[in-house]
Amino acid sequence: MRGGWMYGVAMLLVACVGQPQPTPVADPTESELPTRRATLLFAGDLMVHTPQLTAARTSDGYDFSPSFTYIKPLIEEADLAVVNLETTLAAKGAYTGYPLFRSPAAVADAMRDAGFDVALLANNHCMDFGARGARETIEALDRCGIAHTGVFSSSAERQAMPHCRFEIDGLRILLLNYTYGTNGMPVVKPAVVNRLDTVQMKEDLRRAREWMPDCLAVAPHWGVEYERKPNREQRLMADFLRREGVQLIIGSHPHVVQPIEQDSLCRTLVLYSLGNLLSNQQKRYTDGGLLVRVELSKRGEEPLTMAYEPIPVWVDRAHRYRILTRDAADSLTTHPAARTFFADTETLLEKGL
Repeated sequence: MRGGWMYGVAMLLVACVGQPQPTPVADPTESELPTRRATLLFAGDLMVHTPQLTAARTSDGYDFSPSFTYIKPLIEEADLAVVNLETTLAAKGAYTGYPLFRSPAAVADAMRDAGFDVALLANNHCMDFGARGARETIEALDRCGIAHTGVFSSSAERQAMPHCRFEIDGLRILLLNYTYGTNGMPVVKPAVVNRLDTVQMKEDLRRAREWMPDCLAVAPHWGVEYERKPNREQRLMADFLRREGVQLIIGSHPHVVQPIEQDSLCRTLVLYSLGNLLSNQQKRYTDGGLLVRVELSKRGEEPLTMAYEPIPVWVDRAHRYRILTRDAADSLTTHPAARTFFADTETLLEKGL
């Protein structure tokens, strides 16, 4: 990460007779101040279905790293890379796919090796194996040095740090994560799961603003599965978050790509759904998702602005679930589903809301 900066001007006026007066130093204009920048990368849902467990099995365990080979450079070049982890992790035991996800802790190793910095944990599968599943997931991520938020081992842990925060090139970035529910699975103490509760969120955002972030980001797990447009509840929640000062909203759960919305001044950005980064889902629209690169810029005390680049990615299930960009897919496969996915996604993004 690039270092921060500090700019200050001090002037001392000398009033002694016979001594020359110093030349006043003009305050710099906003245009003369350096621009601080940070590049963020957001990825969609990372799930592990049963066929993926079979594909990742090795003679001495599991290896999920081949899935990330072709997108690893994109992840590594970002200052901060974030993914929605929609499974629980465990070091040993019986591993399962849908409907109760329990994946090898080797998933965390593959995430780390690919370059991911942050895992979002608040989703409808986070309580698939109760408080123990949540604790073991957090332990696996901690072992790999991956930050996480949205699910906590205890209320004390949540109280101490209910969000992730980072400083890149002097830009303060704060990230919160919430889910609409947990598939009816109870949240067993001492685990705590952030819910899309506007009363609690309002208080969390008040606390978050005390840190004076340049970029306040929220990742809601929301919407309706397989719907390609955001529904009324998503739009209302996005409006609430923007009123509370949230500039960047990163949605998940529908398992399909939904449109992106940005204001005319490029100061707020809503990614309604990034679809699936990695899964065994095969129906049209579900076999891929988006990576979205977001460039944050701020000069002096001017408002933060955001530029974004969506990068569609498709999952090649026939080759160890490798994740491919369009360029990679064009050179590595002739599968008609790949062409369909990229065409569908580009059309959706062009049409927007």
